Amino acid sequence: HPFKLYCGSSGINAEYGGAGWDKRGMRLIEPSPKVLFTPLPVVHMFALNELSKEQKAQRVYECPVYKKPQRTDLTYITNIRLKTNQSPDYWTLRGAALLCDIK
Repeated sequence: HPFKLYCGSSGINAEYGGAGWDKRGMRLIEPSPKVLFTPLPVVHMFALNELSKEQKAQRVYECPVYKKPQRTDLTYITNIRLKTNQSPDYWTLRGAALLCDIK
């Protein structure tokens, strides 16, 4: 059964300067100018034993999720696979991450 990942009263937010979220295309995009945080919709997660060939062929960024803006092993929760048109390395170099609490 899938479960919902919901963090805090405002949900999960894309990290400042890292990425934006395309609601229609459901994928990472360039952030809008001067927008520090972009809310992400509620994420349904479930475990997979193995990725299908189709899933392996998709361009996805293994985006880290943190409890707080301080990115440490104590605040790290998990990675979420997010679709993107860019190379996953592009988002890694930008430092794109998801935060449960932006304060």
